[in-house]
Amino acid sequence: MPTPPDGSWSIGELAEHARTTVKTVRFYSDRGLLPERSRSGGGHRRYAPEALERLRLIRSLRGLGLPLSEVQRIVEERTGALEDAVAGQLATLGSQLAALRWQEAALRLVQESAPEERADRLELIGALGSPPSTAPLARFWRAWLPARMPAKAATAFLEVAVPQPPDSPSPGQVLAFARLNALVAGPCSGTSRSQPAAHGSAGARESALLYAGLAEAYELAGRQLRAAEPPHSGEALVAFVDTYATVHGHRDTPAFRRLLSRQLAADPSFDGYWELVAEATTPVGAVADPTPGQAHDWLRAALDAEVREEAA
Repeated sequence: MPTPPDGSWSIGELAEHARTTVKTVRFYSDRGLLPERSRSGGGHRRYAPEALERLRLIRSLRGLGLPLSEVQRIVEERTGALEDAVAGQLATLGSQLAALRWQEAALRLVQESAPEERADRLELIGALGSPPSTAPLARFWRAWLPARMPAKAATAFLEVAVPQPPDSPSPGQVLAFARLNALVAGPCSGTSRSQPAAHGSAGARESALLYAGLAEAYELAGRQLRAAEPPHSGEALVAFVDTYATVHGHRDTPAFRRLLSRQLAADPSFDGYWELVAEATTPVGAVADPTPGQAHDWLRAALDAEVREEAA
């Protein structure tokens, strides 16, 4: 491109070479993104030829959706500015796309609902974010867990108990998350905020041991559930009972198993919560992994069957 006789271009010439408008050049110039070389005797802006490359870079960056503040950092050649800006923009777009996918699934839920269901479902999903926040679920369980439970143990429990919203939900998953949100937002039918009787007044160390042991027992029971095994005595039940016995200073005896069976029978039920967790996290057509709630019920049934057999 030929260099002007005086070594600079007018704003109109720069706009013409860049195939844009004078208004665009003036906009970036007024914001300090496009420095002027000088002003003419009549006060008109003059630009050096290298301003063309900067203008092209600015327009490319803006075309990628980068904000002016980030463009400023990049054109000033600050170290790492381009990499940081691209990473930040990708994160922003990822959040926006996730929100759009949740909104689309929510709209499809309304569209696919029977007319008599739409009012209730609109109310449910209206209280849900896009994507939904897991904070209400975490607060619910934090209020339920032992007050002195160590932070590490509580975090491990919450990672299992609080489902993460999928990036691309189905309408059914949106509905399940909405129902979970409603379940923890108000009084929960059939549940209690107090700790189960079998957990007793466990202190910090005991509660950590209790939940770690139960997690191991649930994993073992989960294998039985995946294999469609009916509740029965075995390694999973031994781990389950031994956890309670160890935490409360007992031995695993028939008498203790009878006591534990009675205590567990009086515990609050969270079956509805875990059913919704399975629905909210399982893609359409996939087989749901056993939830801790299902594993707990399997172990309780195995314990009750053993106690009845021993009594007979």
